[in-house]
Amino acid sequence: MPFNLLLNNVSRYIHLTDAEKEIFISLLQEKQLKRKQFFLNDGEICKYSAFVTSGCLRGFTVDKNGIEHVLSFAPPDWWMADMYSLISKKPGTLNIEALEDTDIILLSKTNQEKLYLEIPKFERFFRILIENSLVANQQRIVDNLSLTAEERYNIFCKRYPTLINHLPQKQIASYIGVTPEFFSRMRNKH
Repeated sequence: MPFNLLLNNVSRYIHLTDAEKEIFISLLQEKQLKRKQFFLNDGEICKYSAFVTSGCLRGFTVDKNGIEHVLSFAPPDWWMADMYSLISKKPGTLNIEALEDTDIILLSKTNQEKLYLEIPKFERFFRILIENSLVANQQRIVDNLSLTAEERYNIFCKRYPTLINHLPQKQIASYIGVTPEFFSRMRNKH
């Protein structure tokens, strides 16, 4: 069943009855993305949270010089959305792209609000996700300001252990904030 991974993810924080699981599943949509297909483009309003069941998404921005800056990856069992856009209902700045053929489960913002009314414990679930995301993003900012590239790479390896040998080096370099050339020299030293 494609929803098992998602139900396990939810069960880490809240317990659902069988009836609640059915309501939850009825509010979800499955979607397949091909490699390099975009789930969201900057300038669009993000209307869904995406839960990855297979494959991998990356969230990135592009600066005025055309340089990509990777903010996050979502391997299986991770959620991704442009949170600014999803919450504010304004056009976002994040591009979300499939790095490979990727299966996702979508929860629309509208259905998320329905969930809060029908199964209030989902407010707790999403509050915990958002708190964890806020803490991780704050820590990432502090790390980017105070740690060396090597230290940031070590943190990346701990955060995304399944992606270390799975992603193109230029994606990892962008995430830790260095050029692919610098990243290659840094890795070759070890």
